[in-house]
Amino acid sequence: MERTAAGGVPGSAPVPGEAGLPEVAELLDGMPRQRGPLGETATAPSPSEASASLPRHGRPWRLLPTPTGTPFTFAYAAVLAGTSLVTRYADPALVHALHQGSSTDVAHLVGTPVTVLLASALWIAGGFVAPYTLAFLLVLTALERRIGGMRTAVVFLTGHVLATLATEVPVGLAVLVGHLPDSSLHRLDYGVSFGVATGIGALSGLLRPWLRWTVPALFGGMLIQDLVALTDPLTNWGHLIALAIGIAMWPVVRGWYPAESAGLGRPHARVATGAR
Repeated sequence: MERTAAGGVPGSAPVPGEAGLPEVAELLDGMPRQRGPLGETATAPSPSEASASLPRHGRPWRLLPTPTGTPFTFAYAAVLAGTSLVTRYADPALVHALHQGSSTDVAHLVGTPVTVLLASALWIAGGFVAPYTLAFLLVLTALERRIGGMRTAVVFLTGHVLATLATEVPVGLAVLVGHLPDSSLHRLDYGVSFGVATGIGALSGLLRPWLRWTVPALFGGMLIQDLVALTDPLTNWGHLIALAIGIAMWPVVRGWYPAESAGLGRPHARVATGAR
């Protein structure tokens, strides 16, 4: 049967709406493009839109701190990187003096408690390449993405301060009654591990049910092994206490999480002398 150039049959009535259709050849050349409204042109999503459409498990960079996403963790990590460089390259006598002046031992806690509690959290035992650095970055980043920077700082400082007092106050009392020598009042004690252990405990309460107790159980098991080994019993007890503080904060962090999440699109730390 003979067809016309427009695709109709000679003498037949035109199909309703056919006159307004674009050229078929143009559409076929664009396969597999689909025909939309006349004049509509498909555009590729921008990089930011493509990134936002990815599921969270498809964005591995969210595991590490960023200046805009997790400003508290990012700024804190920058400070720790700076003090770690001082530890690595400064004169050893100067480094020892700085560590001693930042130590949360009994003598300093009695004289300048606020200063040393803050200063002791500016150092990482073993420097920035220590194993606990990775835990610091991952745990605080995950926690800050869930509850915000200020609340993450509250969790960290709560564990850092309470676990420090829980380990150092008994030392002071033991010296007072004569069970420990006076030299115990000047025990070297610094680092971020108490705060990180508290962060692990607090973050566990926001994880999926099967991880909620698995993570603190595994971490607690490592801490108990260290305690049994008697490498540094006072510090090891401090880590366990800090982990328990984080778990005790579950009702608080769970209360913080929903309000914040609605606006959002989770080795040894101390040296043998007691530094953490």
